[in-house]
Amino acid sequence: MSRAPLRIGLSARLLHTPPAELGFPGKTLQYLEQSMAHWIMSHGALVLMVPTIGQHLGLRRAQISVHDYVSALDGLVLQGGADVSPTTYRQEPLRPEWTGDRIRDLYEIELLWEFVIQGKPVLGVCRGAQLINVACGGTLWQDISEYVPGAAAHRDVDLYDKHHHEIDFVAGSRLTTLYDGTAGGLVNSIHHQAVRDLGSDLRIEAYSRGDNVVEAIRWQGKGYLFGCQWHPEFHGGAGALLDGSPILQDFLEAAERARS
Repeated sequence: MSRAPLRIGLSARLLHTPPAELGFPGKTLQYLEQSMAHWIMSHGALVLMVPTIGQHLGLRRAQISVHDYVSALDGLVLQGGADVSPTTYRQEPLRPEWTGDRIRDLYEIELLWEFVIQGKPVLGVCRGAQLINVACGGTLWQDISEYVPGAAAHRDVDLYDKHHHEIDFVAGSRLTTLYDGTAGGLVNSIHHQAVRDLGSDLRIEAYSRGDNVVEAIRWQGKGYLFGCQWHPEFHGGAGALLDGSPILQDFLEAAERARS
């Protein structure tokens, strides 16, 4: 008798002020980008978006809790989106457009640690990797091009996920094992912020080639926390790009072990 599919939670993107043409004046929208859901589903897991939980939404904690949601799920994926707010890592935004989304930060950090407490894995993509670093006490470069000397362009608004660069895996890292000793590969690059000071108990597993911007981190504590700066869900069968399947399969195997 086959087991039920894994149930993977996907953190919500938040749209606090929807454009008028969407027809939700004064409302907050919570949503996901379908590539992420389809990537996970293509590996045989169910995807369930986890809404925010808080009294400001008119929901009393006694009615439902983050613990209840996490208990019903086998793993968590933190998807990309708005900047992490500098106030979340005890800094001030250096420009108004880098204010980020502190509401989402607090919601995702609470989710992340509840999954860790319950012994279930967490995978962070792009913003999700940065959120893991901040949740572990680290900081971010608020803008790579502005503050990282000699850095290559890590975001091109027009090219979006067609903007690529090479990454190098750190020798002896889990990534080198997942990719059978491969030294790195070609990935998309959509971010303008990146890991600055590394959070506690985190290890760097990949850098961008040429400028050494951090591209992947993994927690060394008891549990599974991994974040990659690129978007493996956008790679698909795109020829020369690094296959994202080993990363997702490793995460799903961790979820299966936790369930067992």
